[in-house]
Amino acid sequence: MAQLNPLKTFRLIAPEFKDVKDSEVRAMLELCEPLVSKKRFGQVYNQAIALLAAHRLKLAGKGENPLGAEGSSKVNAASGFGLASVSEGSTSVSFNTANMNTNDDSWYALTSYGMEYLNLRRIYVMSIVSAGGCCWPL
Repeated sequence: MAQLNPLKTFRLIAPEFKDVKDSEVRAMLELCEPLVSKKRFGQVYNQAIALLAAHRLKLAGKGENPLGAEGSSKVNAASGFGLASVSEGSTSVSFNTANMNTNDDSWYALTSYGMEYLNLRRIYVMSIVSAGGCCWPL
């Protein structure tokens, strides 16, 4: 089976970005390319960069808003984050950042695309700890 190019892969796995121009998606895919190892991800490389691009676009406020059309005018940028609450009178927006830690992969947990990327990485990229090698010197 022929492998889909990164843009076609992106469009297949992230249909919520149908209104985002191809040029903007391509630019994000290009930004993600150096962050993903072609050697390590192998046959799922295009899927990995597409998921990472979708994750970053979602965090940038692109794509569909879980609050619907009404919510998109109020908190479009919040659509990719763990939105805890929204108020209308005197405007109040709260985010759930309890699981956010800059020292680990919790940033990826902010979107379903990030979680899928982590899953691919777990399957295809072996960590240094489990890659074998020698023990720590005693």
